[in-house]
Formats: sequence, structure tokens, C-alpha cells
Amino acid sequence: MFFKNKHYFCNIIRQFSSIMISFTIALLALLAGYLLYSKFIERIFGPDDRPTPAVAHSDGVDFVTLPSWKVFMIQFLNIAGTGPIFGAIMGAWYGPVAYLWIIFGCIFAGAVHDYLSGMLSVRHNGANLPFLVGRYLGGKARAVMLVFSVFLLMMVGVVFVYSPALLLKDFAGSTTLWVIVIFAYYILATMLPIDKIIGKFYPIFAFALLFMAVALMACLFVKMPELPELWSNLDDCNRNTNTAWLGTTGYMAKNPLFPCLFLTIACGAISGFHATQSPLMARCIKSEKMGRPIFYGAMITEGVVALIWATVSMYFFYYGGWRECVDAQTANEFIAQFQGGNGKTLIQFFAAPSVVEKVCTGWLGLFGGILAVFGVVAAPITSGDTAFRSARLIIAEALHLDQKSITKRFYIAIPMFIAAIVLLLWQMENPDGFNTVWQWFGWSNQTLAVFTLWTITVYLVQKRKLFVVTLVPALFMTVVCATFLLVSPMAAGIDTSIGYWGSLVVLLIAIVWFSVWYKKQAKHNNQ
Repeated sequence: MFFKNKHYFCNIIRQFSSIMISFTIALLALLAGYLLYSKFIERIFGPDDRPTPAVAHSDGVDFVTLPSWKVFMIQFLNIAGTGPIFGAIMGAWYGPVAYLWIIFGCIFAGAVHDYLSGMLSVRHNGANLPFLVGRYLGGKARAVMLVFSVFLLMMVGVVFVYSPALLLKDFAGSTTLWVIVIFAYYILATMLPIDKIIGKFYPIFAFALLFMAVALMACLFVKMPELPELWSNLDDCNRNTNTAWLGTTGYMAKNPLFPCLFLTIACGAISGFHATQSPLMARCIKSEKMGRPIFYGAMITEGVVALIWATVSMYFFYYGGWRECVDAQTANEFIAQFQGGNGKTLIQFFAAPSVVEKVCTGWLGLFGGILAVFGVVAAPITSGDTAFRSARLIIAEALHLDQKSITKRFYIAIPMFIAAIVLLLWQMENPDGFNTVWQWFGWSNQTLAVFTLWTITVYLVQKRKLFVVTLVPALFMTVVCATFLLVSPMAAGIDTSIGYWGSLVVLLIAIVWFSVWYKKQAKHNNQ
């Protein structure tokens, strides 16, 4: 009996050693990043026992002390959205290299960005991002960031209305009906005190999202599907699928790996949107020492979600995994329309919302699938409403308009929602509206991260702390965003051979600018 069991376990070990290696290493790397690097970053900042904004400025509306576990769940749900799901699915079209960006981006850029921006807000009485940018980068940067961040938050709200509606209409109703329902909820959540809706229901939504991620990860380890590895030749991973059907070659020709991968997978690696959300929770934590598990920990958790969906997506699109997730009729419909000429490729026919629905219901059954899809739907909805809430607070702070009165909240909310409805209607009427808004959202999102990273870097220099931890990510993301503007067909559309040289020039300018400023700051510190 022992030898039989030994033979059985040896077979399992042998099977495991040949598949899912990259995914498993990436998963362990994210865990190690939280256990080790987050403590290093925490020591650099130095949290202490001073009263937090929730304690010192309690107002019963936005400054409300909440339990730490609840703050974590709300923070995680606020920053998650569809980014770590839809973005990871689309990022997986580039293959397992997506793992590297999720690992290094999350540990050394995204989680550092989230923790330090959140703690910087705590140290400045729960201040929002435009204030912090103005405080450390100057008044002109604050004015630009004020407009830029409100515009980004509006796009987030609009994108995160439409994407869950696309999923929900497959179960009941129409896209328009769900857009109306979700938007009505946004108005309520934006106007009411934070502990009335967000504090009560977000932990439930966060549980659904975490259940989805854990359940899918369990399915991966049970099914042990064959997946592309970091060292794989992607052309050899199209078994059971016609290479032309996949469509990744044409996609990557129009969207080169650099910089597009780093914009496509944003929320699962680094996202400037998070810096607009962290002040909401900076106004709710009761101790600075909870910053590491809340801000850094939520970002690592989001990285795990992105990693799982990138893996699920690689299973779906490579090695013919899609054939196992869809029924025969759907598979035949895809093949027939493609062979008919000018048909959609796999990555076009099975868009990100479709992948979510097919995998969840196929792997987790009816109940598990519904709960998983609910988690995927809840993530963008809850990010959308807090995006509008953040926009309201940013505008209120700029206008010095107190928000205790619901009437004064309406002064800001009504024009803001009217503008959002106009953008939403344009998106719904334009055939390529969603893709256009999503792509510019991705660039705007990462540009916001650039401003935040430079702000934190200046703060660390002024406080004589180790600033290289944010300087390197700031330089990298500056080049990523500049390269997109140079080479993307949606922007300048310069040939990549020329555009990449332009990116190098941008990098050199950023290095020179920082070096000159640093020398001046060093002289000032020594006086």
C-alpha cells in the first residue's frame, strides 16, 4: 500500500514539475514581497503613534474610524475594479512575460506607490492627491493634477458603469437597464456618509471577489492545465488552435509589448487611480501602523487576483483551452465566422467579459459561477462609486466647500454626474467607444502614477529618507507613458525605431532634471 501511494505521489510531483512552474513561482514571489519588502518600505517611512485624521478630524461623513479589517476590505475593493481582471486577461495575450510585470511591478512599484501615497495622505490630515502633488511639486503641478485626476476619476466611473453592465445583461435585462441601475446606485453611494453603504456592504462584495480568486486558484491546482511558461515558444503553444485564429500576432503588431503591456496590466501592477482612493481610507484608519497591511497588503492581494486571471486567460487562449470552456455550438459559431472571411479572432470573439463568464460558470458550476461573476461585477461597481466620491472630495477641497451639508454635496455632484452621463452616452453610441475610453484610461491611469511617484520621491528627499525606492519606478513609468504617446496609433503614431529613441531622450531629461533639483535641495538641507 505504501509503495502504491508513493508511486501515486511521485506521479503528481512529476506532473507538477512540468507545468504551472511560472505561475507558482510568481505566486510565491508576491507573498515574499509582502513579508519582506513591505517591512523594508515601512521602516523607511516610519509610522508612529500620532493621532490619525479619522481620530483628529472626525466628522461622521468622510472622517470616520472603521475597524482595520473593514478598512482593508474597502481599500481592496476600491482599488480592484476590472483592472486586475480585464487588464490581466488582455495582458496575458503577450504570454507569460505578463507574470514578470505583475511580480516586479506590484512589489517594487505598485504596492510601494499605494503604501507611501496612503501614508502621505495620513500625515497631511487625509489630504487628496492634487493637494499632495501641489505641496511637493508646486502650484502649477497641483492645477494640472486637479483637472487631470477629476477627468481620470470620471473616466473610471464611466468605464466601471459599462463593463459590469455588459456582464449582467447576459443573466437578465439589457445593458441600458443595468447602466441606469448602477448609475442610480453611484449617486446614492457618492452622497451618503461613508459608513452607510460603503462601510456596510463593501466587505460582502470583497468576500465575493476573494472567493472568486481563491476558487479559481484552487481549480488551477486541481486541474493542473498545461500552460505557457516563461521559456516557452508561444507559437508552439497553439496546439488544438489554428495560429491564425488566435490573433495575438496582429494585436502585438499594433500594440507593442513595450509600452503597451505596462499600460494594459495597470491595476494588477501599478495604478495611479489607487492614489486617488487611498485618501478615503487614510481618513478611516485608527493607527498609522495599520498602513502596511491595508495599503501595501491590498495591492499585493490585487496582484494575486491579476496573476490568477492572467493564468486563467493563458489557459483559455493557449493549448486550445477555450474549447473546454465553451459549448460546441459557440465553438462552431466562432470557427464558421472566422472561416467565412474577415471574421473575429479568438481574442476579439471572446473578449474579457466573455472569458470571465465562460471560465467561472464552466469551472465553478452554476452557484459558484454566479458568486464568482458577482465578485467580478462588484469590483468595478464599487471602484466606480468611490471614484465619483473621490472626485467630489477633490473638487470640494479645491473650492473650499464644506461637505457636512448634503446640499453642498449636491452642488458638486449634480454637474459632475451630468458630465459623466454625457461621456457615458457617447461611449455607448460610438461602436469603438468602450475600447477608446479604456485605452486612454490606461494611459491616464499610469500618468497619474508618474505624478504620484515623483511627489513621493520629493517627499523622501526632503525628509532625508531612502528615495531610490520610488525614484527608479518614477523614471520607468515616465518612460512608459512617454513612449505610448510617441508610438501609439492613437497618439503620435511614430515608427517604433524612432519613438524608442525619443523615449530615451525623455529618460535623460528626467534624470538631468532630478539631478539638478537634488543638488539644490542638498544645499538647502545643509544650510
